[in-house]
Amino acid sequence: MDIVEIVEKQKVFFQSGKTLNAKYRIDALKALKNSIKSNLGELFDAFKKDLNKSEFDVLSSEITPIFLEINYMIRHIKKLMKPKKVSTGIINVSSYGLSHHNPMGIVLVVSPWNYPINLSIMPLIGAISAGNTAVVKPSAYTPNVSNVIKKILSVFSSDYIFVALGGREQNQLLFEQPFDMIFFTGSKNVGQVVLEKASKNLIPVVLELGGKSPCIVDEDADISIAAKRIVWGKFLNAGQTCVAPDYLWVHNNIKDKFIFALKQEIKAQFYPEGKLSEDYTHIVNEKHVERLKKLIDKEKLCFGGAVKDLVIEPTLLADVKLTDDIMKEEIFGPILPMLYFDDFEEVVNFQIKAEKPLAAYYFGKDKHKIKVFEEQLCFGGGAVNDVIMHLTSHKLPFGGVGASGMGRYHGEDSFKTFSSQKSVIYKRRFELPLKFRPHTSFKSKLLKWFLGVK
Repeated sequence: MDIVEIVEKQKVFFQSGKTLNAKYRIDALKALKNSIKSNLGELFDAFKKDLNKSEFDVLSSEITPIFLEINYMIRHIKKLMKPKKVSTGIINVSSYGLSHHNPMGIVLVVSPWNYPINLSIMPLIGAISAGNTAVVKPSAYTPNVSNVIKKILSVFSSDYIFVALGGREQNQLLFEQPFDMIFFTGSKNVGQVVLEKASKNLIPVVLELGGKSPCIVDEDADISIAAKRIVWGKFLNAGQTCVAPDYLWVHNNIKDKFIFALKQEIKAQFYPEGKLSEDYTHIVNEKHVERLKKLIDKEKLCFGGAVKDLVIEPTLLADVKLTDDIMKEEIFGPILPMLYFDDFEEVVNFQIKAEKPLAAYYFGKDKHKIKVFEEQLCFGGGAVNDVIMHLTSHKLPFGGVGASGMGRYHGEDSFKTFSSQKSVIYKRRFELPLKFRPHTSFKSKLLKWFLGVK
């Protein structure tokens, strides 16, 4: 079906007012959850074909967050929709204000290939909960999963929810349409294109991008815990995670012990029988394999490095320098470079000047350094003594800053992001006569007294 026709049909459907009803939204979320359940088997097969992703990984990193988000929204939609009463101040005596949340309208959700159903459905849940219609564009790089997403969302009429399949040409066509909002997850380069296209029609945009997310391992860190959590987070989905630690800063005093611990953890988690697990996630395609191969510096290799077909082993690079090629772009793969430091302040100064990342992590116990990490470094979100887990909480908004993105979602923030906040003041009969003409010197004196000026 022609995308221009779809957008027009969705505009008509939205204007009918059906999505303004809380029950309609709740029923839609329940239908979405049931449809995912009904197609789980096909999803598992599709993920195996596209990314060699295991059933457990699909359930834990893709389906669980979706179901938790749906459950949260079903429980809270009515409360979130309720107008919030606010004070209007002494100037508006004898009145009150209400802050309403209205749906944006027709939303375009463009999702990437690395977590293809999670990053398609999570924003869609926000769009549905806030009362919008939506066009969902999943990635062409994971065609089998995208086809199942289309089947899952076929429980809805196309004038409410529609899935647009295709590649770059389809994206270009979608970006030309008069949507009321665009939610894009993907690379910085494509994000810039989206922003430029949207600006021509003044379409508000949420960009969930990425960047080089640092992880600092200080000398007082618990080495075994830090190694376990970093190995899990970095090599989850073969490093194809936007909030994965991109590189490590490791204190010189612990570097040997820490590298040993990292190697032991990689073996324990990914080589349980002495060889790489068969369900280890693949790189999405040959183009990305070739890009990643060029980043593996054999002279600095201290673990892994083997490449076969679409598989790149968990790889560690030691004694990396800021001038090395691997530090010039987001890695987005299972390669972990390590830089060493003696002075925490030097690391902080570098990170302050660096491009703002989507995430940042700190392992250590020093309360002063933790405070510096929290207050002086600018990043989308992060963790102290853990990685990635900040995005699992409904109460912690997720998103980037600067080059790593704009806008927040998850939980209540999803509802707010996909809503337009409308302020209305309700006036009673009485009001102060001060604002009306004629303007007298007495009124000026009264205002000056109120403002505390002479």
